[in-house]
Amino acid sequence: MFKDKQHLFFDLDHTIWDFDRNAEETLHELYGKYSFSELFQQESSDSFIETYTANNHRLWNLYHHGKIDKATLRKARFADTFSQLGVDPSMFPEAFEEEYLEICPTKTNLFPNAHETLAYLQDKYQLHLISNGFKEACEKKLAHSNLSPYFKTIVISEIVGINKPDPRIFQHALQNGEAKKEEAVMIGDNLDADVRGAMNAGLEAIFFNPLQQEKPKDVKHMIQDLGELQRIF
Repeated sequence: MFKDKQHLFFDLDHTIWDFDRNAEETLHELYGKYSFSELFQQESSDSFIETYTANNHRLWNLYHHGKIDKATLRKARFADTFSQLGVDPSMFPEAFEEEYLEICPTKTNLFPNAHETLAYLQDKYQLHLISNGFKEACEKKLAHSNLSPYFKTIVISEIVGINKPDPRIFQHALQNGEAKKEEAVMIGDNLDADVRGAMNAGLEAIFFNPLQQEKPKDVKHMIQDLGELQRIF
């Protein structure tokens, strides 16, 4: 299926690094520390985390397409959560976000079989990373989760100035990794940014789908566990 491929390009958040699980752990800890149970009149942090997660996903989608900037994303995801839960956004403590940004990237929850699969693939292919995440957070995630050694090249959109799904970031990553598009495969969870973005740039792509969504007709390849890559490659 992929016999002529030599370069594998991975997304980071929601593909290797379990963003939602790491964020949930961090938010739960801070919910207690900042006595949000009194603010929201809810002992459990579940509703706060669920609302935040939905807002975060929505805002990241806007960020991918350049419709909002970094500062807006970071401010709106908590402000919108407060508003939707019936609390004045001006009540949000800035120190909460500062601690969230400090703690969350140091969490090390990865998707199952991440290290085993990357170690296996590293012996057979050149591995690369393309992330739409922010520079400082990506660097912390890679360092604390011991992921950096797997990748020959790491492309972070904030540094390049172009986000996936713009074909130019894939072209930059190919050039940076000394790879031809015919030799490359992109693996990522985001159908728009990772999969269709790569396909539009001339690369093959694999949809990482741990949530078991229905596979769109235009997507050729799909996996639900990173371990499946050991069988495919």
